[in-house]
Amino acid sequence: MNKIFVKDVINLCKGKIIFGKEDETIEDIVRDTREVKKGDTYIGFKGEKNDGNLMYEQALKNGAKICLLQKSSIENSIDIEKIKKEYNNSTIILVEDTTKTLQQIATLKRNMYNIPVVGITGSVGKTSTKDIIASVMSKKFNVLKTLGNYNNQIGLPLTILRLKDENAMVVEMGMNQIGEISNLTKIAKPTVVVITNVGTAHIGNLGSRENILKAKLEILEGLEENGILVINNDNDMLNKWNNENKNKSFKVITFGMENKSDIMPYEVQLSENGSTYKIDIEGKTYNVNISVGGNHFVLNSLCAIAIGRIFNIKMEDILDGIANFELTKRRMQVEKNKQGITIINDCYNANYDSMKAGIEYLAKINAKNKIAVLGDMLELGNFAKELHERVGEEVAKNNIDILITVGDLSKYIASEAERMGLSDKNIFCYKTNEEAIKKIKEISKEGDAILLKASNGLNFQEIFCKIM
Repeated sequence: MNKIFVKDVINLCKGKIIFGKEDETIEDIVRDTREVKKGDTYIGFKGEKNDGNLMYEQALKNGAKICLLQKSSIENSIDIEKIKKEYNNSTIILVEDTTKTLQQIATLKRNMYNIPVVGITGSVGKTSTKDIIASVMSKKFNVLKTLGNYNNQIGLPLTILRLKDENAMVVEMGMNQIGEISNLTKIAKPTVVVITNVGTAHIGNLGSRENILKAKLEILEGLEENGILVINNDNDMLNKWNNENKNKSFKVITFGMENKSDIMPYEVQLSENGSTYKIDIEGKTYNVNISVGGNHFVLNSLCAIAIGRIFNIKMEDILDGIANFELTKRRMQVEKNKQGITIINDCYNANYDSMKAGIEYLAKINAKNKIAVLGDMLELGNFAKELHERVGEEVAKNNIDILITVGDLSKYIASEAERMGLSDKNIFCYKTNEEAIKKIKEISKEGDAILLKASNGLNFQEIFCKIM
């Protein structure tokens, strides 16, 4: 295992040891004192409400041997004499910016490994695509993948710093603004990059889908020489960009169900419990089975096939990886509750594209009543009203039986669904999760199916827990 020492951090970020040793090794880096184990390195971050730098004593108490702290937060209040007395084997380092320091350490760590790295971005589907790709790659490699939503300026470096004996990585890269993926991809230095789609997520910050495309394409800035880009050719923005930019310095592999692509299925059969299709590879026909329903998971699996072939994984192993992948919780998590009601928990986050996919999945389920519980989509700016109305149109178009909305913006979902033909008797609008939970319990019965979908800020996981 490649080691990083305290002295490396000092040299990288011009930090200052105020107590401890330069030859200590920095091993597991954690940001939450509750997760600190003996020998860990604790790093503090200053948030909007709380300052993690001030929690250094708790980290030391829990067993941290090194603390990386931001100078501006702690310099004048840290009790060195107390640390010397109670934690004399510890090391304390002060730096100007802990976020930048974390990124510098992660860059150093990445440079120590000559391994395949798949970087994934896109408006929707990053996590599910990561899960299925990691499952396929695990047939040949010991794979490290992004956990949960660790795909931002802190999460991605923390993921890379978990590297030990793994010989491949699959990492997500998320963003809210132009320039963020540019920074992440230069840290991760992917050998292969995937763009799942260009939709409307964060359009309130970026102003247009064209700017969203520009932000997603930043992932190419870190792509290693002779790298490969894999794209969803059914996405209008990616298809247009690929056709208009023929003289690229890297290879492009396309996948899709509609537009002619390098990786395409046929005889696609969709059901609520999964999907099947056929695919021809090098003159041989293969049957593909996916354990999760929905068109978007067919696309995810096509992407995984493309990645598997890049790394010369046997088709039989690719198919097994697709058939048996495990989806990250709160992403199309389908379970039955005690009353025999099917709950589709897709409440981690939401934008128009993922809302549409969730509604289409609900529509295909065999259920007595199909109930969509939808909350506000955030970060849409001036596009908020229009995109919520378009969700309402999808609700009506897909013949959803009952609509329950939560939040201020979701009233536009309700009004458009009613305008498009859904009876007002089957539409319920609420301000709080508690009101929605009460209505769900009142109207749902055995054999029904419920979709939970909203931006993370609405905490729909609370609804899921209360109705399971």
